[in-house]
Amino acid sequence: MDARSTQGQPALSIEHIAVHFGGLVAISDMNFVVNEGEVVSLIGPNGAGKTTAFNVFTGFLRPSQGEVRYRGTSLKNLKPHEVTSLGLARTFQRTSVFQSVSVFENVMIGLHRRGRSRLWDTLLALPRERESERELRARAAEILALVGIERRSRELAGSLAYGDQRLLGVALALASDPSMLLLDEPVSGMNATETARFMRLLDGLRGLGVTILLVEHDMPMVMGVSDRIVVLNYGRIIAEGPPAAIQGNPEVIRAYLGQGAKKRAGD
Repeated sequence: MDARSTQGQPALSIEHIAVHFGGLVAISDMNFVVNEGEVVSLIGPNGAGKTTAFNVFTGFLRPSQGEVRYRGTSLKNLKPHEVTSLGLARTFQRTSVFQSVSVFENVMIGLHRRGRSRLWDTLLALPRERESERELRARAAEILALVGIERRSRELAGSLAYGDQRLLGVALALASDPSMLLLDEPVSGMNATETARFMRLLDGLRGLGVTILLVEHDMPMVMGVSDRIVVLNYGRIIAEGPPAAIQGNPEVIRAYLGQGAKKRAGD
């Protein structure tokens, strides 16, 4: 995941994206770029279009117009799993883990989805799969250590505290070996200690060369981790720039920071 040689080059390019639901304009002519190695946050009031944008970027929703490119490759008409195979992975607002199996098995499922190893061959312990299985188990342990929940590896995913379930969701995304992560409200429901731990995780991912696009309502966290911030209001970008510039932007203060930053969850 080391992207140092490409740092500063465009990773994700959003070109004139619009989304219409009947007569409702959810997103209007959206244009911005996330460069390799950056942490960029997409913020705005509830209903501004942030999650809709994420759904477009990752193949869950077709735009009414415009195009999304990842490392120069058009994502037009690609299905979500095809987008993921290019190195673009996401988490969701609501936890999306496999509740009835262990934390470790969750990550193994994610690894089997992308690995050479075929699940049935592994379950039957065929010789050609044993070495691959050992490699996958070692990788699963590495991912859990990276997100900080390795001590929970044997516990059922459904029994985890909410904050740890959010971290497991990140671990599942990392199992696809992404070069870019799209995180949809990752610290929603976390307390201050858990949020601080997540901020350290983002710093660690950046150190590994992972590019990050973040949707989040926790403004101290956004201001603390972002290189740049893109502000949406009613589906339209109203500001873009470094955190200091966004904090002092009058239009942003009127639209969001004056009231919306008080809410830390929901879109």
